[in-house]
Amino acid sequence: MKLTHRHIEVFRNIMEAPSLKVAAAIMGTSQPTLSRELSELEDLLDYKLFIRVGRRLQPTASAVTLFREIERSYISLNNILTTAIDIGKYEKGQLSVLCVPGIAHALLPAICRRFRERHHSVGISIVSQEPPLLEEWLTTQRHDLGLTESSAIPAGTHQEAIFYFEEVCITPIGHHLLEKEVLYPSDFEGEDFISQSPVDPIRLQLDEIFRQNNVHRILSMEACDSFTICKMVMEGMGVSIINPMTALSIPHNWIELRRFSIPVPYCINVIRSEFRPHSHLFDQFVDDIKLEILNLRQKIPV
Repeated sequence: MKLTHRHIEVFRNIMEAPSLKVAAAIMGTSQPTLSRELSELEDLLDYKLFIRVGRRLQPTASAVTLFREIERSYISLNNILTTAIDIGKYEKGQLSVLCVPGIAHALLPAICRRFRERHHSVGISIVSQEPPLLEEWLTTQRHDLGLTESSAIPAGTHQEAIFYFEEVCITPIGHHLLEKEVLYPSDFEGEDFISQSPVDPIRLQLDEIFRQNNVHRILSMEACDSFTICKMVMEGMGVSIINPMTALSIPHNWIELRRFSIPVPYCINVIRSEFRPHSHLFDQFVDDIKLEILNLRQKIPV
């Protein structure tokens, strides 16, 4: 004879009920059947769990010790059940997002706050990386969602474009270029210009635009990420043209924004794995991204 869940249920109900009769009623069986099943358990364990005192069963010290262990197991089981229910309600889980640093700085903090207000038990991991490693990591399927600025679709994923606009001009507060609502390439002649990395696709587009318009900027500073460029502009070190997401994430009293006369497209794409299990948590997170982008779009100079 082996120990079964039925033995544990019999013992637990006898320990918790005020009498053997009540325990039998709870389990939907007869009192003699319950007594027989208790005897089977004691034979299996080879020691007494109860002694009869008058018309009542009194647990032995061994029974009390065993009951404590069983209760710990039941607490763990209830925790598993609670977690399982929470997962069904999308209140438990883990979300891993991989994106470029600019999006991590400018977009995700507000989105994570809004998402966590509804799903406070869901863990969120934000990992930032620059291309081409970004695309390589997305291909390895290690993350639930990716946010990219590139039209390239990593292998094993599918892409959804959720934001499209143009790069914007940024200047220090009080800069003389702010007299104009729209800035043309010629307006940057002789200006200290803070550029992106030499291999950045946007940098390459801008360099070509200024070359075609025969505009000579003072290119003495550059940075890999747009947030650093914004800080440099704020310090009065020059002007620049960057993505609107980062520009709008900077306090309005740090820098000023102007529209650039030549559209330089900026796009944000959601990348999902074709092989990782789908979760409604991911859908809700993407919905929050779209809502935040809609709010920011209204602040972009047109």
